Amino acid sequence: MVLKLGTRGSDLARTQAMTVARALDAGGFPTELRIIRTAGDDSAAASFASIGPQGVFVREIEQALVAGAVDLAVHSYKDLPTRSPPELVVAAVPQRRDPADVLLVHESAFADGAGVPVPLAAGARVGTSSARRRAWLTHFRADLEPLALRGNVPTRIRRLQAREYDAIVLAAAGLERLRETDVLEALLEGLVIERLDPLRFVPAPAQGALAVQCRRDRSDILAALGRLDDAATRAAVGAEREALAWAEGGCDVAFGAHCRAASAGFELVAMLERDGRVLTGAARGAAVDALAARACQALMDSA
Repeated sequence: MVLKLGTRGSDLARTQAMTVARALDAGGFPTELRIIRTAGDDSAAASFASIGPQGVFVREIEQALVAGAVDLAVHSYKDLPTRSPPELVVAAVPQRRDPADVLLVHESAFADGAGVPVPLAAGARVGTSSARRRAWLTHFRADLEPLALRGNVPTRIRRLQAREYDAIVLAAAGLERLRETDVLEALLEGLVIERLDPLRFVPAPAQGALAVQCRRDRSDILAALGRLDDAATRAAVGAEREALAWAEGGCDVAFGAHCRAASAGFELVAMLERDGRVLTGAARGAAVDALAARACQALMDSA
């Protein structure tokens, strides 16, 4: 039997899906991709907040799973809402890529300096349609000019190269994955790539991770996908998404969470914009299940 794997059609989505497809093929489970357009793909809204509620990039794919039109789906985990249809389960969370954000910058707009959270020249125009990224940029550098930017990764970089912006913000993991193909290299010529510290410029919950989803009643697929699951990634992402649920956040809420291994087990940092202020909280401990509540309480205590 060939498994039907649902995915969005962008270069990045197909690259992510093929990572899972190759792992399944190697285990004796052949797959074929099924491209599914989502409301988020079809929207021309300038910002993610204008598209609609959280889940606009996955809803049609989840519906196809429930209906049995596809057998499994691969999502950027950060696109999944905190609640999905009860018939579905995230059966595997493969090992995560870099969860940080990165700046792509024209050399003339790059201003390096030790400890600088956003190393850009004064007044730089920065492209992003993420409420979180806009809030963090303004928090660290009130002089910067955040501008709306949507589209797939190559489209965003082309607009940067056309000098519509001095810099843009992308997820490090997406850039890494596409650089392993032949999609980006020519587009990156002449640009500085600067990783932003995820403990300061806190990324979106689950950024860099994939969610492989299937029906809860498909024991055969659950068994096949179980081999792809990375326990440490699942634990860290689970803590971040628990913090997101606490914040009741979606695309229109500036909220970030980053969980990493630490000497005492795990450390979780949460960041939230509320009433024009950016609040931060952190917690450490061996029990990852308790970190979200503690980090969010520390965040509120900082208000």
